Amino acid sequence: MARVLVIGGGIAGTAAALALHKAGFEAAVHEAHPDSAEDIGAFLTLASNGMRALAQLDASAAVTAFGFPLTSLRVMDDTGTELAHAPMGEASDPLLRYRCLRRGDLNTALQAEAARRGITVRHGARLVSVEDGPDGVTAHFTDGTTATGDLLIGADGLNSAVRPSISPGTRPFYAGQYVFYGYTRAASPPGTDACITMVRGSGAAFGYAVSPDGETYWFARVTGDPLPAEELAQGTPAHWRDLLLPLLRKDTTPAADLVAATGDDLMVTHATEIPTGAPWRSGRTLLIGDAAHAASPATGQGASVALEDAVVLAKSLRDAPDADAALALYETLRRPRVEHNITVSGSTSRGTHTPSAAARPSDEDLARLLDWGGDLWAERQVEKG
Repeated sequence: MARVLVIGGGIAGTAAALALHKAGFEAAVHEAHPDSAEDIGAFLTLASNGMRALAQLDASAAVTAFGFPLTSLRVMDDTGTELAHAPMGEASDPLLRYRCLRRGDLNTALQAEAARRGITVRHGARLVSVEDGPDGVTAHFTDGTTATGDLLIGADGLNSAVRPSISPGTRPFYAGQYVFYGYTRAASPPGTDACITMVRGSGAAFGYAVSPDGETYWFARVTGDPLPAEELAQGTPAHWRDLLLPLLRKDTTPAADLVAATGDDLMVTHATEIPTGAPWRSGRTLLIGDAAHAASPATGQGASVALEDAVVLAKSLRDAPDADAALALYETLRRPRVEHNITVSGSTSRGTHTPSAAARPSDEDLARLLDWGGDLWAERQVEKG
């Protein structure tokens, strides 16, 4: 049984460990952060494709214990006029409905599920270097310890410590927007249950959803130059409100009232992305998730495509005749979809219309890729004729 080292215990890494374990591999997760909640501030939505991937990992119940479902999307303009209201994703299937939850809760749920299945998740293990040898790959950590396996999966996010061993010149860059996230119980915006509202504001793109217990989750994406590093590091919730509110008060929508009613549960971050075409693998080492293909949050697909990565990686390793063939198969299957997402999301953030060179697989093709019972290697050989 192959031993797989997973560097990073976030969404991509822990999901990969769950998938590898299900496929019969020995996987151990090494996470630099001292506890499970690497990022407790921001929230995210898992789209139907992400929920489908979770279902293939038998992890739906663990995750749906947190957050709340979203079944419809409402769009309004800067005057508060409703432009559209329609079902979202696979709303008719309770297992595949969009889900809104805090990123830290998703991390916690996945890590708890990994522990329940007997998967090792080691916290406080900060990677220093990767050494690829003829008989295995070794991870060296800051505390002087090492771990050796047959493969190493770099799932350690945007500022990956694994990436320099594969592609030292690849670095994330600003995608044209900074993004605010906040929570409040002190305002009651209009809307229906299980609905996310997107506001096409004149100064910011804004979105909000209200949980069943009355807490509003909101975000705002502002196009412009990046915030200075010192301001980003030292800004307070009051400062972020003062920065955002003038942009929202130009419009007659619920956005300004929601932000004004938000207390300390407010944060801001830069939208960033990894350039398309960057290398993902070298020898026994592979990057997945944001470490390989981070995109701006404009399409809301980051967590969902990371969950897809986990399923397709484990199936590729299970089905292909050897590890090198498996990693090549994985990249062939994943790169078009995730690079399409990078391009589309980045274009949205920058307000451009850059066409994507990569074709987006159909929903039917994606469902086939994620179906745990399918044989990816055999299917690929049939396609190649």
